[in-house]
Amino acid sequence: MAPQAELQVEEIIYRSKLPDIDIPKHLPLHSYCFENLSSVASRPCLINGTTGKVYTYAEVEITARRVASGLNKLGIQQGQVIMLLLPNTPEFVLSFLGASFLGAIATTANPFFTPAEVSKQAKASNARLVITQAVYVDKVKEFAQDNDVKVMCIDSAPEGCLHYSELTQADENDLPQVDISPDDIVALPYSSGTTGLPKGVMLTHKGLITSVAQQVDGENPNLYFHTEDVILCTLPMFHVYALNSIMLCGLRAGASILIMQKFEIGQLLELIQKYKVTVAPIVPPIVLAIAKSSETDKYDLSSVRIVKSGAAPLGKELEDAVRAKFPCAKLGQGYGMTEAGPVLAMCLGFAKEPFEIKSGACGTVVRNAEMKIVDPDTGSSLPRNQAGEICIRGDQIMKGYLNDPEATARTIDKDGWLHTGDIGYIDDDDELFIVDRLKELIKYKGFQVAPAELEAMLIAHPDITDAAVVGMNDTAAGEIPVAFVVKSDKSEISEDEIKQYISKQVVFYKRIGRVFFIEAIPKAPSGKILRKELRAKLANKNH
Repeated sequence: MAPQAELQVEEIIYRSKLPDIDIPKHLPLHSYCFENLSSVASRPCLINGTTGKVYTYAEVEITARRVASGLNKLGIQQGQVIMLLLPNTPEFVLSFLGASFLGAIATTANPFFTPAEVSKQAKASNARLVITQAVYVDKVKEFAQDNDVKVMCIDSAPEGCLHYSELTQADENDLPQVDISPDDIVALPYSSGTTGLPKGVMLTHKGLITSVAQQVDGENPNLYFHTEDVILCTLPMFHVYALNSIMLCGLRAGASILIMQKFEIGQLLELIQKYKVTVAPIVPPIVLAIAKSSETDKYDLSSVRIVKSGAAPLGKELEDAVRAKFPCAKLGQGYGMTEAGPVLAMCLGFAKEPFEIKSGACGTVVRNAEMKIVDPDTGSSLPRNQAGEICIRGDQIMKGYLNDPEATARTIDKDGWLHTGDIGYIDDDDELFIVDRLKELIKYKGFQVAPAELEAMLIAHPDITDAAVVGMNDTAAGEIPVAFVVKSDKSEISEDEIKQYISKQVVFYKRIGRVFFIEAIPKAPSGKILRKELRAKLANKNH
């Protein structure tokens, strides 16, 4: 008997209603960002919100080339990695662009990381130089000495450290010619993916150019951002949201980027009024702070024409609060993931404005990309209004995880689809709604917290035999990590002792909010933690 032919089921693929655009993927990232330099050379590019210093596009471009030349002089070669351990500063932008000019790679790290976390990322990425501030030098000193890694400070340089002026005072004409391929890596942010420990996400020149073009290029020049825009940058540049959707998109559009070193509600409102900010990309916790602040009524916020929210869903109450505080602004929500480059969906309209979205939606799939919703159990693609795992395909997605082909294969399938681990559906108007998360990640104010990382630390404690970590809903943060812990025999360890034990090892947003002692961690026969059961226990405790 002849084998029965497999039934071919046609895939249901969603694309943007907007036409695809021509994207100059052959260019290196810096050339793409500065492609329109001649028309914006004298315009403000970076505004330092702390000092008021303004850098024009011409100054930023030539200084970035000097930084590249200085990096080369220090022995950094094409394909090598530099770590940016910096808050939001003009030097972050100049260093990132300088690395791009040289064909080097920038790995971005949170300056609030503990020394152990910084060392782990520096080692995994094989960083040859760390650019930081004097206050953070102690976090990298030991690692740098043990691994022959140079440390450079943008402010005062402690003993044994280089000063940033070595880069900015280099001669741009000494920069060697480098042949950069579109598939070369330019950025290496770290993400926990759908599960597990943080991994280096390899973002290429072509990938980031594609992602930026999807947001700001098109027949209407600067579809989302205009040359006259002043874009607020209070979100951390080490996070891909600000790195891509503020810094790189702003540079490409020829807009002014107003840099805030850290979020503080009074200063934020003052800067919006002073510089007549037109675009405010924020995240729900900042929306909450603005909504709850009595200060907002004292400032003129009428210049803001777009409020962009991403990194976590914005509920109906917060949407209404945004509209009340920014009466002249349209609200645009987006959906992203570091591995996706990062933007998957956004509110991009036909005119030079985002369209108004339905409550709870995060826009439509970006141009020059394909999206499908798949049944997590069968893998078959689903029609409109049916929830399944969101998958995306296009040149903007990551090349893969650094030195981790297995994790890459689990995330990007053989047909090039990136599996996000998020559950959502697409409605009759092509708008995407996120409804749940397949993946185990906890989202604290848009930052990723991998349960596996905290569980490994907990289990390493001699008084703990087993542990599991899940996210608990929190009004201000979105979610906070909570631990279920099985104590060792005769152990008297307390909740506070466990919290302190963890807080010494991790950055603030990974700290355990609550500890619940339990007889045994619920697990499947395979050994996999049954997190749904733990979340159900949590829901019962909160009622």
